[in-house]
Amino acid sequence: MKFFKKIAIVALLLAASSCRETSIIFGPEPVAKVGRKTLSVEEVTAALPKGITGADSLNYVETLVERWIVRQLKLQEAELIFSSSEQDIDRMVEEYRQSLLIRKVEQHYLDTQMNGEITDADIEEYYNGHKNDFRLAAPVVKGYIVAFPDQFRRREWLLSMMRSPKAEVFKDFEQVCLKNNFRLTKFDEWTDFAEFKSYLPLLRQSAHEELLADRSVRQIHHDRSYYCFRVTDALKAGDTMPLFMARENIVRILTKRRQEEVIRHEEERMVGNAEQNGLIKRYTAVPEQPLSESDSVKVGSAQQPTTK
Repeated sequence: MKFFKKIAIVALLLAASSCRETSIIFGPEPVAKVGRKTLSVEEVTAALPKGITGADSLNYVETLVERWIVRQLKLQEAELIFSSSEQDIDRMVEEYRQSLLIRKVEQHYLDTQMNGEITDADIEEYYNGHKNDFRLAAPVVKGYIVAFPDQFRRREWLLSMMRSPKAEVFKDFEQVCLKNNFRLTKFDEWTDFAEFKSYLPLLRQSAHEELLADRSVRQIHHDRSYYCFRVTDALKAGDTMPLFMARENIVRILTKRRQEEVIRHEEERMVGNAEQNGLIKRYTAVPEQPLSESDSVKVGSAQQPTTK
């Protein structure tokens, strides 16, 4: 513990001192060493978060040093175990490096070349042309539910208002619910049928799919209350998904398509410029197996390099 406390003090003093003064006071002595690898005071100091003090600094430095030691031991053991496959590892590292650079340059293309947002017109056009790709996995409905105490004497009058096709009558119905503090839940937008049913005292074991085709006003008496409800519209599983439900997926599709177009355009630009500057040479492949006489006639002088 004293060793790590000394490290912490040295690191903190180093952080507060100039490099020149520190080198005179503490010298180049490392904090830890594994084989030929060393961990310097400067490296420890650089890794310390700003404002860390006291016991926190001690714990942080101790953890940092131990992790560094374990990391170096693992690297040395890996080099020993996998020395025979060193070329494969180098190849994998190089492939990863190249992939990382390519991703970065492609992201640069997107950051500088992508312009214009996905509009509602773009979304609607794609939706209308690909409706078969957007199918519902579960039913959705529109409708409303009202719950009120069974002591309410004018229940039939309320039900008659619910059955009326006139908009002004439904407004009166809403006012009655508001005045009597009835719980009215409206589903004006497409809603999962499962959520609609969650407002009703229905048995969960049943799918209740018969309600999807029923546009009448129905009622359930439960726990001294009436639950009156009506499904005004419904779509079954397998029907075309409403546009608003497909919207997010369509935006992703159109965005990816635009990204691919930008990258393809930049690739074509690079190839075109390189060809104009004579930086690309394409050679026809030389077959490994002997060609028949007819094949030889076909390839002719195809082994000559072509330059664009």
